[in-house]
This record gives sequence, structure tokens and C-alpha cells, in this order.
Amino acid sequence: MQADQPMEAAPPASMHWRSLLLSPLVVLSGAVLICALLLTQPLMLPLGAMYWDLVLYIDAARRMADGQVPLLDFITPVGPLGYWLYAGLGDVFPKAQPLLLAQWSLFAITAPPMVLILREADRASRATAFGLLLPYLVFQILPINVEQHSFFPGIDGFGIYNRQISIVLYVLVCGLTTLRDRRVLTGVLVWCLLALLLIKITGFLAGGLIVAFGLVAGRIDIRTSLLAILVGGLGLAILELRGGLLSAYAASILALLEINAGGILERFFRAASLHLDIVAAGSALMLTLGWLERQQLMACLRRLVRERSWPALRHLLDRDLFWLAVTLVAGLFLETQNTGGQAFIFVWPVLLGIVLGWAGSGRHGAFAVLALVAATAIPPVETVLQRAGRAGLAQAGYIPLPQTHLGTLGQVSQHPEVVGRAAKMQAIYAGSIETFEAIARQEILPGQTLYSELDFQLGWLLAVDAGIAAILAHEAKTGVRFATIMSLNFVNPFPALMSRGSVRHIAIGADPFRAVPQPDAKALAAVAAADLILLPLCPVTVANQALHRVYAPAMAGRREIELGACWKGFVKG
Repeated sequence: MQADQPMEAAPPASMHWRSLLLSPLVVLSGAVLICALLLTQPLMLPLGAMYWDLVLYIDAARRMADGQVPLLDFITPVGPLGYWLYAGLGDVFPKAQPLLLAQWSLFAITAPPMVLILREADRASRATAFGLLLPYLVFQILPINVEQHSFFPGIDGFGIYNRQISIVLYVLVCGLTTLRDRRVLTGVLVWCLLALLLIKITGFLAGGLIVAFGLVAGRIDIRTSLLAILVGGLGLAILELRGGLLSAYAASILALLEINAGGILERFFRAASLHLDIVAAGSALMLTLGWLERQQLMACLRRLVRERSWPALRHLLDRDLFWLAVTLVAGLFLETQNTGGQAFIFVWPVLLGIVLGWAGSGRHGAFAVLALVAATAIPPVETVLQRAGRAGLAQAGYIPLPQTHLGTLGQVSQHPEVVGRAAKMQAIYAGSIETFEAIARQEILPGQTLYSELDFQLGWLLAVDAGIAAILAHEAKTGVRFATIMSLNFVNPFPALMSRGSVRHIAIGADPFRAVPQPDAKALAAVAAADLILLPLCPVTVANQALHRVYAPAMAGRREIELGACWKGFVKG
């Protein structure tokens, strides 16, 4: 440098620190840390629809603490990863509200690949990095579904594993659209696909469709895909060698498919109608892109016909139009197999790419494209944020659930009117057993949406609390301690809440019409050995009666005992 040349001024230190603090990696780290700190506190959440789904995680964690292995020692409706995460972090955060623990435990899976993705995205554009990070944090942090099932605001206890696969798919699509380093991309793909496989098989199939398109479109080369298959296969082989977990998972999937086979076309129509705002806007966006880019598309198509080569095919397919089509189809397939979740959120990284390509471009039709992007992207995030805001504001007027024995499961609140109605309905159920038995004989529920109604969920918690009190009183009176407890109900919280053993070889999400295969000899023997089998009476339902019939061969010779107004017990004679 010449002596008379002016030296370029160094940026002030304050600017450097401001840039560092506004880094997406710092924001992500701060969000994870805040969530971890909140898990150390006994937080109260406003109860929402089908809160009892959460008990699957509590039940699984208790079983694993007793040495049971998911899929090998008990039947699960999905893969084991979510339960492993919950059980592992439950020991670290014993005071955590269990729904927040189930939701935030997925940070252990999604945050590491997001760090790699955000680091590369930030090098190109900080705005792009935050465009990927902020929706991710909204969906990862808030236990809220895009579907709403009740008038009074609350959090969603159902669809937890459906939310988890959607978030992992979001990370997967972020990696495919952002990462250019083949080694990093390979790692992210293997990590996400294995996670999807071990959370829920439908998530893996949807992710596999997207990754397969990425291979055909040239985002992934053959070498990368072969390496991913090798690494992923090695991981699966390790799981199989450690007790046959993979083959047990495959057998479980086949058994559930046999129970739930049929009606796939009807499910596609139902999923499309349920999310018509997103599907319609996304389809209109595809048509608009196809029309505006028709000349380029025709040129690529003519080249493909002329050359008939892989480069020509990739040049045609690696476009926003086709990426949008594939992610929408994957999202629609996913929703045919889901009940509740965060539908279509993993389309956002593709939509962000469309925004970057069209915003400020001055191209004809840019306004229409951006308007349709907004119409496709806004509904999920707006719904989740709006519902979370309503729940937070409404909780100021809510009251805690009165309970004694529910532990962290009982850290919920609701509107005084709903809590009062739940208590009154318990008394009505207990005093009208014959009426509800007659309803069950007609193979219908007392209400079409019974399980999603808040007063039912609160009443069920009150019944469990009263049931535990009745069991403890019976044990104190007779001097008999029930070491293993089974419940002829969708979920069984009693072993976890009372520190008792669970019956092996039965389902933890016992929906007799969708998730309970015919019990084999091992399952029947385990049920026969149970010290106490509970039948809920508040209310009597067709599902609980069906479970009673399924396990009746193993209950022969048992003596009935009353355990309060809402539970009938069956003990060994």
C-alpha cells in the first residue's frame, strides 16, 4: 500500500457486536436456552382439545424407566424416537409441563441441522437466513395445530408426533433448498430421514418423495445419495442388531396398515377440503408460475426431447414450479394419514425461494406471484400465532384444575365455566350408567366430538385423580398393593402417576378401532397377570366396551370391586 493512500476505516466495535447479536445462530441458541430454562419451571398451560394424547409419552417414559423397550415390549402407534426424547429429557426437567417437554424435546433433533443450514444461508443473505429461522421457531416452540376444535382457547395435546414430522420435514426442505456443500447436505439428509422414520413412517415417506425429486432434479448427486443410503443403512442396522427393533417396527406398521386399510382416495379429498385455503392458493400459484414461465418451460421441454439426457431433465425439473408441486403433494399425502398437526409448513422454504426470485424483479406477473405466495404461506403461521395469542390472553381469566394426584399432568387451567361443567358432567355420568351403556350398545359416542370437548378432557383428568384416591384408599383398607395396573381406556396414566408397573405387550394408545391388533398369547398372559384392571365409567363409551371385549379372555375369574363412582376394578379372585 502506498504511504499516501488513505487507510480504510475499520468498522466500529459496536457494529460488530450488534451484527453478532443479530446473527440467526445466536437467536436460535437463545431460543433453545430460554425454552430449557422454562422447562425447569412448573408452568401452567390452558388445556386444549384431546389433551389426553399427551399421556402416551408419559406412559412410554414410565415403561422405559422400568426397562421396557418401545415396539418390543409395548405397542406404539408410531415410531419410538419421540418417546425416547421425552423420557431422556424428562429426567433432566422433572418439573416441566409435559406438553412443553414433548414439544421442545424435538429441538435435540432439529436444532443441529438448522445450525448448519443457517450458517450457510447467513453467508449469502441474513434476511434469507431469518426467513428460514423465524417460521421454524414459531412452529417448533408453539404446541398449536392449524386445526381448531373448541371455542375456548387452549393448547393442543393431540397431534404431537404429527407436528414433529412436519417440523423435521421443514428442516429437510430447508437443507435441500439452501445447502450446496455436498458433505453437509448428506449429513442433513441422513439425519432428517432417520428421524422421520423413527418418529412416524408417513413422515419418512413424504420426506423420501421430496428427496427423490431432489435427486432427479439434480440437487443431490448419485454419490451423495449412495453415501446417504450407506450411512442411513448402517444406523438402521445398528438398531436392528440391538434387539430387533427395526423388524418389530416394520411388523407394527404392517399390523396397523391391516387395521386401517382402504379409503385412500377419500382421505385425499378430506385432507384437501380441510386445508382448502393452502391447497387452492398453492395450486393457483403453480398455474400462475406455469403460465408466466411457459416459454422457458417449452424451451426446456424441447431440449429434453432433443437430447434425452439427464442434464436436460434436471434443467427442466429444478424450478420453483416443480419444487412447489412436489412439496404440496407430499404435504397432502401427509395429511391423509394425520389427525391434527401443522399442515404444509414445510412448503415455506420453497415459497421463500419464489419470493427471492420474483420480489423487485420487475417481471410481468410478479405482483400476482407474490400475492399467491402470501396466500399460501400465511394461513399456517397466522393460525398458530393467533391461536397461541388467544390462549395466552385467555389464561388470565382461567382457573387451575382442582386435583391432588396428577403431578405435572395436572398443570393445566381452563375457563371457570368449563371446569364447573366438567365436574357436573362427572356426576351425571356416574348417576346415568345405564343410559350411557345403551348409547354404547348403538356403537356411537354420547357426542360426535366427545373426545375433543374440553369438559370431557377436564372431566377425564378429574376422574383419574379420583380414581387414584380410591385405589390408595382401597389399598390402605385391605393392605393389598397393586403392583401392576392396566386401564381399559385409550391411555393409562395410573402406573406413571402412582409409580407402579405397566402390563407389557399391549398398546399405549389403545384405540380399539384403529390401533389395537388382536392380542397374541404373550399379551393375554401379561393381562392375566395384572394385579388391577380398570374400566372407566364416566362415561361408558363404545371404545372402552370394545377394549373390554378384546381382553375379556384374559380377565376370566376376576372379582369386581368399586373404586369410586367412575371406575370399576377387576382383581384376581
